[in-house]
Amino acid sequence: MTERPRILVDHREKRPWAFSDAVDVETVVLPTADYSLAGFSDQVAVERKSLDDLVLCVGPERERFLDSCRRMQAYPLRVLVVEAELCDVLGHRYESRTHPQSVIGTTVALGVDYGVWTLWARDAATAANLVERALVRFWKRQQAIQQCAA
Repeated sequence: MTERPRILVDHREKRPWAFSDAVDVETVVLPTADYSLAGFSDQVAVERKSLDDLVLCVGPERERFLDSCRRMQAYPLRVLVVEAELCDVLGHRYESRTHPQSVIGTTVALGVDYGVWTLWARDAATAANLVERALVRFWKRQQAIQQCAA
């Protein structure tokens, strides 16, 4: 184990989230998802979407997105983080003609069918904060498990 958590960012992320100084960040090639955790990249998968990206994944990009969600099933900790609030979907605050109920229905189906639950975060800063907290908690729990096993 490292002395502090190191968040892994996929090299394809164009505008990676900004995390606090409490964690290290490394850009790597991730096979699935956009973010993970060093030492646990086979256990943690975090997929990031803007609202417009999510709506595309409900429509024209659906099959590619579902393939990604199927791959995420292999990860014990898997989550879709949307940089928007649910009220943005309900208020149809996006360009597409995709019906809000289709967007919501897809996120519910992802949770039930693939175990990929959606975390709604207002914006990139909120998303980064929530993901950092989750990954640090996971890292600390794994550290405690390893200490008990030693």
